[in-house]
Amino acid sequence: MNVSSKTAATPRARSAVIALACAGVFVAYLPVTTVAVSLPVIQRALGASTAQLSWVSDAFVLPVAALILTAGVFGDVHGRRKVYQVGLALCAAGAAVSLCAGSVQVLWAGQALAGAGAAALLPVTLALISEAVPEPRERGKYIGWWTACMMGAMVVGPLIAGVVVGHAGWRWIFLLPVPVPVPVPVSLVTMAVAARLLPESRTEGTRRLDWPGQISAAVAITALVYGVIEGGAESFTAPRTLIALAVAAVSACVFVVVERRTDEPMLDLSLFRSPAFTASTLVALVSFLGLIGFFFVLSLYLGLVQQLDTWQAGVRMVLVNVVSMVLGVVMGRVMRRVSARVLITARLLITAAALLSLTTLDAGTSYASLAWRLALLGLGLGIAFPCITSTAVSAVPGRQAPMAAAGNNAFRQVGGALGPAVLGALLTTRAMDTLPGHLADAGLTGGAAGTVVRTAETDGLGAVAQLDLGTRTGRALGAVSEAFLDGLHLCLTVSAALLVLAALAAAVLLRERPDRTATVASVNAEAAAAPVGVSQRP
Repeated sequence: MNVSSKTAATPRARSAVIALACAGVFVAYLPVTTVAVSLPVIQRALGASTAQLSWVSDAFVLPVAALILTAGVFGDVHGRRKVYQVGLALCAAGAAVSLCAGSVQVLWAGQALAGAGAAALLPVTLALISEAVPEPRERGKYIGWWTACMMGAMVVGPLIAGVVVGHAGWRWIFLLPVPVPVPVPVSLVTMAVAARLLPESRTEGTRRLDWPGQISAAVAITALVYGVIEGGAESFTAPRTLIALAVAAVSACVFVVVERRTDEPMLDLSLFRSPAFTASTLVALVSFLGLIGFFFVLSLYLGLVQQLDTWQAGVRMVLVNVVSMVLGVVMGRVMRRVSARVLITARLLITAAALLSLTTLDAGTSYASLAWRLALLGLGLGIAFPCITSTAVSAVPGRQAPMAAAGNNAFRQVGGALGPAVLGALLTTRAMDTLPGHLADAGLTGGAAGTVVRTAETDGLGAVAQLDLGTRTGRALGAVSEAFLDGLHLCLTVSAALLVLAALAAAVLLRERPDRTATVASVNAEAAAAPVGVSQRP
């Protein structure tokens, strides 16, 4: 039961709550693609290595994955307006830190603060809409608006970054999203409005926070991502990589034990007794691993290989989200006529086909040739995003539906955190393995080749562009581009293979439960909106 110090019953008050919820999710998701498309520029400005650049995106996604479940409970217990404003404050603080970043480590700190703010905003904004609009069918419409604002942030992010970076430098992307520098983040403006118009609300009862589960989950996720990133940059047999992976395994085991024994678990593990829930959660994790990782390597391809500026890269990257958003608008009607198993399986296979079609990319691939492949990728994503969590929710008893939705969303974020780490490691390993051969083919041997390889190993492939090799510079850059393409093609092939395996799991494990459709309609609508795109680098 919800209790409020104010009421949102009047049309004006309800409109204010909905508008603020939509503004909150826009703020939360804007950094995803805005930062992703700016990665090549950030790398050049800060001299970041491939592994360091991987943390720029993961520093944002990790707090979202680790804190999103607990943030929802905080809102229920301590008040949603408070959590909403804390989320906005953290986003503003993250923007301020990132704006002043003189090193990649400071940028990590800013991204982590912004990610913690996003973790607070995502569950609480949905809860605010649910309270303001109690009628399930009417609520679905406003959840659709919420989803549109989230996808809208991902669509306009690359375009904002392109304009801002072209006119004012990359740091200004962390301020108000207009094409000129404005010294007040949109978060602060929204906070001021929320303090006046947003009603306070919380859930009546004795719900408690699951601190042991929260801590063990956060340690497991962070250690796993750290181990993958450092393993790709250095070696998977290096002591610190092995220690990180061991810590991740132990923490995951601790999490399972804790969740099985506590009376109020952060994630009820009995949910995984349902094959459909397990399959949809696996699909969510794998999908976001491939998607966020893809945006990572695509951004680097456009900047490092094709030498495009941020605006040109943003125009190309935005195509995926535009097609996905347009399809998402119409998928609600399709979901009533076509089974979720067919939709999800088809989506995974279409997305895998799109990724495989991208394995023929080279330095001279034209925009027209790239565009249809990106549109195909957006088609695959747009078909099933609205029904992955819906299927997870429908697969469990009604009382567990909210936790199923939250758990599925959390696993999406985990996949989003792993995407840059896994694909970044694959990209780096493959590129460095083939770079000496490409240098030899280009006629570079001896000291010049050694200098290029050492620079790429230490500072990333992009740092080779800063070397002065005289007349051999062009050949060195061509060899680096070819090595990068080898890594890119491997990443795309692995991502496609994972999606095919997920499609097989969906086809086998997903089953329809028509009797649950009406019961969970509201939760389905709320849960449908969770793409992280994108966050989304040598």
